Amino acid sequence: MAKIPDEILTIIFTLQRQLVESINEAAATESMIFEQFGETEVTLPVLEQLQNVRERLIGPYSRLSALLPRIAEYQPTAPTDMLNLLYKTVEQAQAAHDASVASVREAKMDFDLS
Repeated sequence: MAKIPDEILTIIFTLQRQLVESINEAAATESMIFEQFGETEVTLPVLEQLQNVRERLIGPYSRLSALLPRIAEYQPTAPTDMLNLLYKTVEQAQAAHDASVASVREAKMDFDLS
C-alpha cells in the first residue's frame, strides 16, 4: 500500500464516522419534523434543506471511500495528484460536516426538537 500517514488515516476514518452519524442525524430530524408537523409551507423548506444536507454528506463520504483503495494500489508511493485529491476531499468533507451540524441544529431549534 502506498503509505498514507497514520494521522491522515485516523482523520479520514474519524471523519467518515462523523459523516455517517450526521447523515443519520439529518434523516432522523427530517423524519421527526415530517411526523410531528407534516409537509406545510413552513416545514417544506426545512425538509428540503435536511435532504440537501444528507446529499452533501454522502458525496464526500463516497469520494473518501473510493480514493483510499485506489491510493492503496499504488506502489511504492501514490502520485502526488492522488494524494492532493485525498487531502482536498478531507478538507471538503470536514467543511460539509461542520455546515451540516449547524443546519441540523438550526432545524431542531426552529421546531423545538431535542
